[in-house]
Amino acid sequence: MLRVQLPSATLLSLNAMTYLESEGEQMSESKVFVDNYLPALLGQAWMLVSSEFHAVVEAHGLSVLEWRVLSTLANNGSLGITELAQKTVSKQPTITRVLQRLEQQGHLIRHNNHSGSDRRVTLVSVTSSGMQLVEGLLIEAEQHEQSVLAPLGARKRQILKEVLQELIERHSISKNSNEATKVIK
Repeated sequence: MLRVQLPSATLLSLNAMTYLESEGEQMSESKVFVDNYLPALLGQAWMLVSSEFHAVVEAHGLSVLEWRVLSTLANNGSLGITELAQKTVSKQPTITRVLQRLEQQGHLIRHNNHSGSDRRVTLVSVTSSGMQLVEGLLIEAEQHEQSVLAPLGARKRQILKEVLQELIERHSISKNSNEATKVIK
């Protein structure tokens, strides 16, 4: 028996499932494991959707990871390297190398966390040069997202984003706390 204690945010997922069931949507009846396995589905969707935009990024002279770093910083202000690695779905040593390259090019700066609780954390911020580099791409990224999500309709778009954000939040938190309790018998 598996028993899981869940936070109240689970209601969002239950509401999403109820909505999808009421719309006549059903999960694939395929018996092939990866056709219904969440990580495989997320990976396939990510690859298909993002590869379309990656060509645009590369045409602007940026690597995909440079784009992820600069676009993340453009919308988040200053971030620590660990948080930046998580948000860009990259390993910290890889991010460190990309940061060195972007810093040498004048697209970002590193500075100490003078006002934060942990002064050992190095923060990274995008410069005006870095912003100029990604401003147009941010607009193109939003347009790409709209074209990808438009067929889903407003309600499904909202549910999709909310459920994904909830998954990210839960699994980011679960590494640092015991919010979910599992009992296996």
